[in-house]
Amino acid sequence: MTPLLYLYIHDTMADWEPAYLLPELVSGRFLKDPNQRYKLVLCGRTLDPITTMGGIRLVPEITISDIQPSSGSVLILPGSDTWMDPIQDQVLEKVREFLNTEMITGAICGATMGLARAGLLNNRPHTSNDLQVLKTYCPGYTGEAYYISKPAVTDGNLITASGFAAVEFACEILKKLGVMREKTLEAWYNLNVQKKPEYFFQLMESLEGLK
Repeated sequence: MTPLLYLYIHDTMADWEPAYLLPELVSGRFLKDPNQRYKLVLCGRTLDPITTMGGIRLVPEITISDIQPSSGSVLILPGSDTWMDPIQDQVLEKVREFLNTEMITGAICGATMGLARAGLLNNRPHTSNDLQVLKTYCPGYTGEAYYISKPAVTDGNLITASGFAAVEFACEILKKLGVMREKTLEAWYNLNVQKKPEYFFQLMESLEGLK
């Protein structure tokens, strides 16, 4: 069965934040089994078209309430200007349900603030853009003891990341899914972070023997 990659799209969505992850899972170009590439499904709060922060107009295929979580499926929550708005409350309640399933949920930048506002980060390791921001702007947040000052943090089926860490965000999700060889993921990460040609060749070499 083709695994599903759900991308939650909404107005002012930071369209660059999932940009490192989507091509790898959807194209399958560096996966251990390229035939197990993911199917991208755009989901929204409603089925109304949205406009990203970069001005891209997208139309949801399903609503977030239509998602049927399963093992191996992934939900990506990019940042936006709206995560502190009550309009996201119904989405956050669905995320609360998803966190009790085997589906992986990845939240980056403003989405982590939404989770904090809903109290979903109070009892589990996590990160965000800044601890003081969570404490100041998220009244329901009491998870200071679980805050980890790292670009991205994995705790069970939840990955959180700073808005400055799109590469680390993608890397943590790919590592959690186990869809790449360890040496492939390492070379992929180093190439995207350090921008040195030798890592491209290491990446290509890591794929030897794959069909």
